[in-house]
Amino acid sequence: MYMLTGEAEYWWKGTSQMLIDCGVVVDWVCFKRAFLEKYFPESVKHAREAEFMRL
Repeated sequence: MYMLTGEAEYWWKGTSQMLIDCGVVVDWVCFKRAFLEKYFPESVKHAREAEFMRL
């Protein structure tokens, strides 16, 4: 089992509370979406794809 630590743990506590306050069901899918948006945004995905295509 993995556990968030440091800044990621602090971020998730705030984010999950905000989602709960908005009536969102916080499950694995919700966590995964929020985590990837925060720590692996679309701009990074596109940059990595472009880098891979240049190999």
